[in-house]
Amino acid sequence: MKKKLFILILTISFTAFSQQKITLNECYTLVETNYPLVKKHQLLEQQSALENGIISNSKLPQINFDAQATYQSDVVTIPIANANIKPLNKDQYRATFSVNQLIYNGGLTDANLKMKLAQLKTKKKQVDANIYQLKSQINQLYFSILLTQETYKLLEAKKVQLQSKLKEVKSGIKHGVLLPASDSVLEAELLKIEQQFIEVKSGKSSLLETLSTLIGLSLESDTNFEKPLVETHLQTKIMRPELELFQLQKEEVKNQEAIISLQNSPKLNGFATGGYGNPGLNMLDNSFQTFYTIGVKFHWNVFDWNTNKKQKQTVAIHKEIIEAEKAVFKLKTNIELDKQKKEIKKIADFINSDIEIIKLRKKVLKTLESQLKNGVITSSIYITEFTNLFEAQNTLLKHKIQVQLAKANYNTIKGQ
Repeated sequence: MKKKLFILILTISFTAFSQQKITLNECYTLVETNYPLVKKHQLLEQQSALENGIISNSKLPQINFDAQATYQSDVVTIPIANANIKPLNKDQYRATFSVNQLIYNGGLTDANLKMKLAQLKTKKKQVDANIYQLKSQINQLYFSILLTQETYKLLEAKKVQLQSKLKEVKSGIKHGVLLPASDSVLEAELLKIEQQFIEVKSGKSSLLETLSTLIGLSLESDTNFEKPLVETHLQTKIMRPELELFQLQKEEVKNQEAIISLQNSPKLNGFATGGYGNPGLNMLDNSFQTFYTIGVKFHWNVFDWNTNKKQKQTVAIHKEIIEAEKAVFKLKTNIELDKQKKEIKKIADFINSDIEIIKLRKKVLKTLESQLKNGVITSSIYITEFTNLFEAQNTLLKHKIQVQLAKANYNTIKGQ
């Protein structure tokens, strides 16, 4: 007996714990983890690492090997009478191995590396901003599913209540208190409820499929969506990732300005070349020789026809564009926040009215129940008022979920 009881408890516990549950915050976390665009973070880092490697290579020695063979129509001759100087061959050969080493470029390489880091941060934040925008879609799907879930429960309660009333009516018919067809109206209403069950299940299935695709998690039809108690802080500042994106774009512009300032800096390179050829460095020696040269090269672009100045002006305009886009974004966001605040207040007022309406509907229905039981009214009159009460309860349910959705949207728009 004890063994059977233990197995029964274990089975019930397993069933209870095996039901899938999910919260709104878990959906947010899942979309930030599983949405395909998230993979772009890793790809951007890989791309940036390769680009940094290319830039850093400018600090390493640049090694080149060249070889050439030529034939020319004429060669240099020395017009000195009776000079026993053998003329150069018209076919000439040369192979060289050269090394060039950057010594100084004004910090341009380091500036380019900083620029690449700034670009990486900007691109990653852009990905974050794109993913964040999915939260509004998550809100709509989550609360729509929650509405179907709660509507289903309300339909079940309505069904139970009607079945109970049907038994009373059948008993009244049996004892001659009610007309024989009085139960038909209730049975028809129960069939309508079954149709509503099908409609709610179908709607929930479609919504679940879409949400599952977004968050990368398969959700079963019996998944329990927990009702969140969303709180809003109406006076706090906007904290959207887009604002961070604008700031990173400005940082990127600053790095671009630094690069432009260093473009005309003096540059110093060291070089060394060794080779083997005919002729060598001694043009009068008509034979294969080895040779080498070493030295340094200094370069400074003294005048660039105001190219550098115009580039700085272009960057300054870009900075102003970023500021303008930031101002527009904040303006639109504040308009949306104000709209949501009004929506929250409006629905809250509706809820207060819904509660009063339900109280009155229940009072009327209670009177009608007594009259139906005594055969004073028909089942049709009772069903009409019963449906009115259900519709009022359903409206209250919708408004309660809508106000939570409006609050969630408010927090999403604000960046909370």
